[in-house]
Parts: sequence; C-alpha cells; structure tokens
Amino acid sequence: MTLLAHDRYCDEIAHQVGQLRALVTSGTDLSATVPTCPDWSLEELVRHTGGALRWVELMVRTRAEEEIPEERVPLGDGPEARGDAGALDAWLAETGEMLVDALREAGPDAKVWGWAGVLNAGFWARRMTHELTIHRADAVFAAGLPYEVAPEVAADAIDEWLQIVEFVQRTEPHDAARELRGPGRSIHLHATDTAPEINAEWVIELTEDVLVWRRGHEKATVALRGPLTAVLLAFYRRLPLDSAEVEVLGERELLEFWLERATFG
Repeated sequence: MTLLAHDRYCDEIAHQVGQLRALVTSGTDLSATVPTCPDWSLEELVRHTGGALRWVELMVRTRAEEEIPEERVPLGDGPEARGDAGALDAWLAETGEMLVDALREAGPDAKVWGWAGVLNAGFWARRMTHELTIHRADAVFAAGLPYEVAPEVAADAIDEWLQIVEFVQRTEPHDAARELRGPGRSIHLHATDTAPEINAEWVIELTEDVLVWRRGHEKATVALRGPLTAVLLAFYRRLPLDSAEVEVLGERELLEFWLERATFG
C-alpha cells in the first residue's frame, strides 16, 4: 500500500497540532469529560497526546535503538500548572515544533526503534499523524464541535490500523485476536463521498489462519458504509454503529465482534 510522503505526514502533524491548540485556547472547558475516552478530561487527553509526541521526538532525535521509558521524557507530562490554557497551549506548540523538526531532520529512512516491525522515522511520522488525527476527534467531541480531516489522511489512517492489527495477529496472537479468524467471514468498508483516485473501499478477510485485507469493492459478510470520515471514526470506535452517519449492511454481529477484538495487542 502506498504511503503518504514523509513531508506530507510532517505537514499534517503540524496542522493537527495547530487545530488542537486552537481548541485548547477557544475557551472550551478543559475539565470537560471526553465522551469517547470517558476516563479523561479534555486537559488529560491533550497532555496524553502531547506526551506521546514528546516521547517520539526523543526517540527520533536520539535515533533510539530500543524503547525509551516514558518517564525519561522531559516535560512528558505537560506543564506544571493545571487548568491553564495558555501554559498548555505553549507546551503543545513547542511539542509540535520539536517533533516536526526532528522528523524532517531525520528523514523517513533513519533507523529508529519501533514496535510494529518498521524500524525507521517514517513509521513514527505516520503513527503520530494518526495518533493526532484520532485524538483530535476525541477533543472535538468533548467540545461539541464538528470534525473534519483530509480524505487522504483518513484513508491512510484506516490502512495503518489494518496493517497494525495484521502485524499483531501475526506476531503476538492472543485469545481475543484468534477469535477473529474463521472461514467465510469478511468485512467491507465503503466510503461514499470520495473521489475515485482515493479508492476509499476496503475488504478484510478473516480466514482461519491469517487476517488479509486490500483496497477494493467486493461483497462481504457485512459492510460499513458512509462518508469517509464517519467510516474512519466508526472503525476506530469513535462513532456508534447506530449513528445516522453510517449504515451497516449484512451481519452486524460480525462487525461488532471485530470492533471488540481488533486491537494493537
């Protein structure tokens, strides 16, 4: 599957950080509960997201050959002051600049430790793009605002999710993951609002041995249809399947079964 260009990921990280900063400084209540991550307030979500960016920046900048413990990341927990939108915004701005600078300086092929079988800075540029893409949606929902994302980014986020689930199934099988597999099971994702060149349709086959997926239009056991952003959010369990924005055709139970068990591990 063709990835986006490294510079495109870097640009999107900068854009997503900017959008998240705008939300932080908009007057939205930082103590508001995030409905899609109910254990977090909006401030805790932002601190988690920024902390992940700083962790990756440190690994990329130092060309880490093994995982760096999160407690070694300077200011990884965010600014000392709590409930201070200005301090949180300044920390997030610095965080985004640091990460984008580190990724651009490294280039996609620089060797860096990773956890999904891809050991280079390009993996982290892509991973952090989609970490931001989804967590900004969480933040937007907490603020009660509409959410938009570029179609090529949304499509790549679905590709990446499937590649990671496939990797976990292959290398770290566990009971919940094994339950996904079986003969005659397939899922079709169908975005209804994109240009043909994006080819925003996917087929996931849950065979007895492995998970297989590809872009394309084919009949399946169950189909999830709707605008691409809605399909993305439903597939990431950010939008309920009974939302008016998506349509489920076929064996809904299989899609629910997938959503309960398809995880990073």
